[in-house]
Amino acid sequence: MPSPRKQADRAEKLRKEIEHHNFLYYTQAAPEISDVEFDKLLRELQDLEEKYPDLRTPDSPTQRVGGAPLEGFAQITHEVPMLSIDNTYSETVVREFDARVRRGLDGDAPEYVVELKMDGVAVSLLYENGAFTRGATRGDGVTGDDITANLKTIHVLPLKLKGNPPPRLEARGEVFMHKSELARLNKEREAEGETLYANPRNTTAGTLKQLDPKMVAARRLNLFVFDIAAIDGLDRVSHRDTLKNLAKWGLPVNETYEFCKDIDAVLKVIEKWSTKRHKLDYETDGMVIKVNDPDQRARLGSTSKAPRWVIAYKFPAEVKQTKLLGISIQVGKSGTLTPVAELEPVTLAGTVVRRASLYNFEDLERKDLRIGDTVEVQKAGEIIPQVLGFVAAKRPKGLRRFKMPDACPVCLGAVHKDPEGAYLLCLNLSCPAQVKGRLVYYASRGAMDIENMGPAIVEQLVDKGLVRDLADLYDLKIDQLAELERMAEKSAQNLVDGIAASKKRPLHKLLTGLGIRHVGGRTAQVVADHFGSMDAIQNASVETLEEVDEVGEVVAQSIHDFFATQENRDLIARLSAHGLTMSQEKRAVSDGPRPLEGKTIVVTGTLANYSRESIQDRITELGGKASGSVSKKTDYVLAGDSPGSKVDKARELGVKVIDEKEFEKLAKG
Repeated sequence: MPSPRKQADRAEKLRKEIEHHNFLYYTQAAPEISDVEFDKLLRELQDLEEKYPDLRTPDSPTQRVGGAPLEGFAQITHEVPMLSIDNTYSETVVREFDARVRRGLDGDAPEYVVELKMDGVAVSLLYENGAFTRGATRGDGVTGDDITANLKTIHVLPLKLKGNPPPRLEARGEVFMHKSELARLNKEREAEGETLYANPRNTTAGTLKQLDPKMVAARRLNLFVFDIAAIDGLDRVSHRDTLKNLAKWGLPVNETYEFCKDIDAVLKVIEKWSTKRHKLDYETDGMVIKVNDPDQRARLGSTSKAPRWVIAYKFPAEVKQTKLLGISIQVGKSGTLTPVAELEPVTLAGTVVRRASLYNFEDLERKDLRIGDTVEVQKAGEIIPQVLGFVAAKRPKGLRRFKMPDACPVCLGAVHKDPEGAYLLCLNLSCPAQVKGRLVYYASRGAMDIENMGPAIVEQLVDKGLVRDLADLYDLKIDQLAELERMAEKSAQNLVDGIAASKKRPLHKLLTGLGIRHVGGRTAQVVADHFGSMDAIQNASVETLEEVDEVGEVVAQSIHDFFATQENRDLIARLSAHGLTMSQEKRAVSDGPRPLEGKTIVVTGTLANYSRESIQDRITELGGKASGSVSKKTDYVLAGDSPGSKVDKARELGVKVIDEKEFEKLAKG
């Protein structure tokens, strides 16, 4: 076994190597190693830190993946208030700003630094002795939310500064999302039948409000810093030198800033970026103009709301008119119907726009859009085409209101109003628009666990008409599968065997695989345990479903609506005819002692005598609740080998950590 010193040296070497590659990948866009090689280094460090928790440091790159969900955000009072900035859409007002500055400086000539105005979320970042210790939102300018855990997931944010920064440094910056990242997220949401995110700024704000840092990490936010708060003890330098220092210390600075000798030079920079900005992969809604000299800034001072030495010029939104040629309807994986405006092509923010999402039918009805209208279009956040409304003066006579669909445009099945919002839903599980996504989910490990049935195979099965719904899987023959691309006879046999094996999965796995809205693995387990058969679940009323522990009104209604659809009942009958498991023993509530009654237990790490599923079942049998995250309401954390951060969280909150022997003592009462 390596000595403790060697383990510590290896961990330190891995941290430096990983941060080096993080910098090359996220800041320089010039990676030296493959993703596989990088993941291998990170995994080695994670394993070391899990085995030897004392080696885990606050600035370790493993801390970027996010820990357990937070219970809420603490409030932070800013040492130096985060003031707002006056803004304008007029070049005339920019010149007036320059004149005011000159008057405030008794005629002295100011020099300026001009920066792109990021359309994101303002944050403060506190570093003490070079280490990142706290991050907060702007809030009301005086008090903001402590979002340190979420900010740590942003890879360009250094957890430890380079060089010789001040002992205490508070940087100010803007968190944002790349346009390409929003497009990636929206592609996933479209496949899921979810409403698309409107723009990067709102999506960034919503992401930073998430209480689960892992969810934040999955959305790949980014950051630029643009200034330093004037806390006591800092040397005052020019703004240009401040930006250079921030970059020298390893903080991400947007290098597009320009130094300008006078206001004429400033206006030339604004004119250049008014069109050039469209080529960037992030949103900018203007330019920020700052006096460069720190002594001049001090002489100018601030009002109660904004500094007198800075102003933002905001680019006017580009709005164009075009014809609404038609309104089509898309059907997503989960059955959500989304109206889409088909437009006469129009160039907007540098690209040709032909289609625009109308989000939902209530939005369409409220705007009273009619086919044949002249409509005004803009790009929300300069990315998502958005129809603002129709031009009344150009509406031809006789245009009819758009008729809301009463049937799915793909399968012609009945549609239902979403009880939670403004959406229409197709509940027919056999709808071709939903089949591919449902098949992939059905075959996933958390559901029916069909090996060798990934998205590429599913795509071919549906496109070639071999599978129209879940039940068709069980009619597939080896010779049919062998004709698929990249599918030899051996792999066809393996897939047929995998499909056959899925017939033996328990009822709750089948219920999960059906993809009923709001019904995941845990809910499916609870419902199957309560009713004991698919027949009983199908025939349960909303009220009866609500009686099930952990099932609320929305989930009960969703389950009831699913089984009230005849196509779905027919599908269940066919699955039953193929021999799938349609019943399981109802979980009996013991008349004897339930030693874990009312206790919440979180399991972490690898247990010697239980799988993750079996220990959760055991906890439930004994009257307890198996939870996935540690909070103040947790009674015990059951820790096996390599338990990870949940144990640390438990110790922070004063939650008792137990091993398997102690759990068995509890189980015996």
